[in-house]
Amino acid sequence: MAQTNINIRMDDTLKQQFDHLCNELGLTMTAAFNIFAKTMVRQQKIPFEISLNVPNAETLAAIDDVNHGRNLSKSFHSVSELMEDLNA
Repeated sequence: MAQTNINIRMDDTLKQQFDHLCNELGLTMTAAFNIFAKTMVRQQKIPFEISLNVPNAETLAAIDDVNHGRNLSKSFHSVSELMEDLNA
């Protein structure tokens, strides 16, 4: 298969961070971009969600608490048990 070159412009800091991550994963930046391109072609979409819905620090802390079982309310075995506790 014939090969072609693509030039990509990006922030120098981002490039360094991306290169470091690729190296940690045992990839070259070229391999990472090829994986991305092949996945896009196969799935016919960008293979990850693009969103501005970034959780704030408070939400991230709450997610971390749940993931680590911290600061949780007590558990209930039924709705009526929950309602009794809420009405108390």
